[in-house]
Amino acid sequence: MVDHTHYDAVIVGGGHNGLVAAAYLAGAGRRVLLLERLEQTGGAAVSTRPFSGVDARLSRYSYLVSLLPPQIVAELGLRLELRRRSVSSYTPAVRDGRATGLLVGSDTSATRESFERLTGSDREFAAWQRFYAMTGRVAERVFPTLTEPLPDRAALRDRVGDRAAWQALFERPLGEAVEEHFADDLVRGVVLTDGLIGTFAGAHDASLRQNACFLYHVVGGGTGDWDVPVGGMGAVTDALAAAARGAGAELRTGHEVVGIAADDHRAEVTYRHRDTERTVGADRVLVNASPRELALLLGEEPPPAQDGAQFKVNMVLRRLPRLADPSVGASDAFAGTFHVGEGYRALDRAYREAAAGGLPQAPPSEIYCHSLTDSSILGGPHAEAGWHTMTLFGLHTPAALFRSDNEGTRERLLAATLAELDRHLGEPLADCLARDAEGRPCVEAKTPVDLERELRLPGGNIFHRDLTFPFADEEAREAGPGSAAARRWGVATDRDTVLLCGAGAVRGGGVSGIPGHNAAMAALGR
Repeated sequence: MVDHTHYDAVIVGGGHNGLVAAAYLAGAGRRVLLLERLEQTGGAAVSTRPFSGVDARLSRYSYLVSLLPPQIVAELGLRLELRRRSVSSYTPAVRDGRATGLLVGSDTSATRESFERLTGSDREFAAWQRFYAMTGRVAERVFPTLTEPLPDRAALRDRVGDRAAWQALFERPLGEAVEEHFADDLVRGVVLTDGLIGTFAGAHDASLRQNACFLYHVVGGGTGDWDVPVGGMGAVTDALAAAARGAGAELRTGHEVVGIAADDHRAEVTYRHRDTERTVGADRVLVNASPRELALLLGEEPPPAQDGAQFKVNMVLRRLPRLADPSVGASDAFAGTFHVGEGYRALDRAYREAAAGGLPQAPPSEIYCHSLTDSSILGGPHAEAGWHTMTLFGLHTPAALFRSDNEGTRERLLAATLAELDRHLGEPLADCLARDAEGRPCVEAKTPVDLERELRLPGGNIFHRDLTFPFADEEAREAGPGSAAARRWGVATDRDTVLLCGAGAVRGGGVSGIPGHNAAMAALGR
């Protein structure tokens, strides 16, 4: 059935970027329709209660915020609170047969003492200070460009204004900079992990995928800080949905887009709701889905999926576990990012094992406890009883490892991952887990194959495809596909009327709203 309604913009997908685009366009007086396949908006940035009888609202897929610009929060009038974590990270270790670890936080003196206890001198702490002062200067200069027209490589290099920093982050494999600055294996690993979140690469990968991933993890807000969204990640997208509706956008959930027809002047979007298909017209279609999904909607041969490589585990605990390291309390260690199996050599071993087609023998992972910073996600009785949520994010687990036996491989990896964590605890984690209404442990694990099925992320890739640096090839920007405005903002497709507004756009990835903002600016001709 053809619906003769015509919109200025139809947005495909109600994840956070689609909601940002809807809010901007509707706020500018455009007639906007947003279509979301699932029964709620939010995409991968949602909060759910996955355990029956347990009142814990977990950030099910994405869980922290760094890249969301204050500019977007202010311009859209978002009612949103982000809290800074006092602890950045804790990394357990065994040195000379004793349990110890590295605690990095806002207290510079305590951080220095932790480095000295671990390494026996202040050299690594001084190197840490120098290295992150360098990334901080890059962050101050790069982050503001993410919501500006896309610079070319030379313009961004000039903006950075630091030849050594540019080479370390943009030109040479990240492993070279890590090895030049740091000597301790554990410290090297802590630094490298920011280049491996959801990205399957080695420290010296010639593609520099790890460099692009690292950059996006250290530039957020111009500081690189990662903050806790009060109320969980769903509070972020609920605020965005309210802003879009308040501006006049029409949001329809349970409406699956099944086709797009477009030329350089107009477009039509066909969607299915229950058993009925309808088609609406649009001046612009903004696609908050992967480039691979867009090709399928256009009826084209899709590009190969660029697989994701992460393992997400959600848990609820009756109490935090004791640590093997007596120098730090669990409430400090788990308040930041708790690194497991992420020494530099251990990360390389895990990468090589996974690249050879096997699960890592000592799976590396990162853990944090949302409820230590924001207890509002727990129901009153659970919070009063000292319950906590725990999120684990595993590295070097590409989708290919799960293709033949997703369920069995998931269970084997979960067991190995929790066993690796137990090596650094003073008691088994299993003794601390809460149980749901049926008496089952409150543990939920998601593989890349699960994310592909549930969220249509190609290969489970949380970034939709490999991340790229936040600059344009000058020739492509001047004469590439799509309209000049779309190229200028890094959201072009090969059709003038279709724009990318999701993580697959240039400067996409992470919960940022940046691609949604930039696609809206292109659609408005700004």
